[in-house]
Amino acid sequence: MHEDFPQLATFDANRPARKGRKPLFGFDREALSALMAEAGEPAWRGKQMAEALYRQRLAELNEITTLPKPLRERLIAEGWEVDRPRIAQVFRSVDGTERYLVEGQSGDGLTVETGVPSDRSIVAGVVETVWMPEGDDGETGDETDANSGEMPSAPSFPRSTAERMGDHEPLQPGAPQQVRSGGGTWDSNQPQRYSAHATQEPPESLRATVCVSSQVGCAVNCQFCLTAKLGLQRNLSAGEIAGQVLAVFERHGVEVGRDRVNLVFMGMGEPFLNYDSFMGAVRLLVREVGLSPRRMTVSTSGIVPGIERFAQEPAKFRPKLAISLNASNDRIRSEIMPINRKWPIEAVMDAARKVQLRPRERITFEYVLLGGVTDRSEQAREVARLARRSGLPIKVNLIAWNPGPGIAYATPQPDAVEAFRGTLAAEGIPAYVRKPRGRDIYAACGQLKRTVEG
Repeated sequence: MHEDFPQLATFDANRPARKGRKPLFGFDREALSALMAEAGEPAWRGKQMAEALYRQRLAELNEITTLPKPLRERLIAEGWEVDRPRIAQVFRSVDGTERYLVEGQSGDGLTVETGVPSDRSIVAGVVETVWMPEGDDGETGDETDANSGEMPSAPSFPRSTAERMGDHEPLQPGAPQQVRSGGGTWDSNQPQRYSAHATQEPPESLRATVCVSSQVGCAVNCQFCLTAKLGLQRNLSAGEIAGQVLAVFERHGVEVGRDRVNLVFMGMGEPFLNYDSFMGAVRLLVREVGLSPRRMTVSTSGIVPGIERFAQEPAKFRPKLAISLNASNDRIRSEIMPINRKWPIEAVMDAARKVQLRPRERITFEYVLLGGVTDRSEQAREVARLARRSGLPIKVNLIAWNPGPGIAYATPQPDAVEAFRGTLAAEGIPAYVRKPRGRDIYAACGQLKRTVEG
């Protein structure tokens, strides 16, 4: 293990690839019913399977006891298996955030080259997912703001900027990590949701955010993003995208309908460059798992054809939309986000205007503050003019840039972040500072790169 990263464990899980597997996870109830019909079974067996896979979260065919044993044996003999994505490795932050290496359904197996953190210290066939207890304040000001249930009339920040930017004491190597959440203490070194203290009762409900990936790597090549260094490895299937969510839910004992968990499709990849699989996963999560699309947000770098397709989705399946703006004009945006040369800001705004928003719904501008590059007050005024000119109900989420090796930008000073937010607020634009989570384990926004040691 490299001495500069004592809190990160070495990954060693060389599991042989299973060739020719036929995964059931990712099939919706109609597809499962068709499969059952082909097998000479009543179509309603498909509904039983969907219930077992997505509501009961059963991971093995033999566990689906609502199906007759001979049917289970026949399906197994034919090569069918649940094959839900699984968490292969966990990294824990001092702030309670967990970053996961999740093995998908590709059958690539798991291999790793250990040693000094570098581009080689990555795992084949896996993607990254992040669990943030209490969220990162990204939902503040949304229609589903968990704190109030109402749209706030003006930005409000009860904590200091330094607290919102995630300042914390350094981790002591080997020290047990305990995180306050929901009125009790979590033992983050255990897979259980809540530590067993006789004097404490479990919380009535859990509040958290899960950051989900749609691709392994990314092709968009934003200059400030560590994921861009991977390039695009492959698209994920709908089952691999939805499976990340259920794997994390299973780990933390999330109960759908009780716990307040938001999903943000802001992990590895550009969702609108894997549109069919992304929306297939959303439909699985809504129809089969029972989640609300109002608790989901998808972030795009500005893929205009994808936004236009998204605008045609029925509201019952459509997550909220976030646009990674990150600059106040086309000149700077083209430098830090090459995708802007193909679809400049006004083209992105034109596409966003086609989305039929629900009552009280806002579109989010995500804005990464790069020290000395995009964090000046005159740029905040440009963003405010842009927001007003769009004619859209807008809120701005400000993200202080999270550092990564080999990327030549700087994190802005807290006073620059506060000045930028204050300028937007003075211009009448709701603006909120997203709290970075898991910087010490490379789990924060823009840091996901399948690293196993740093």
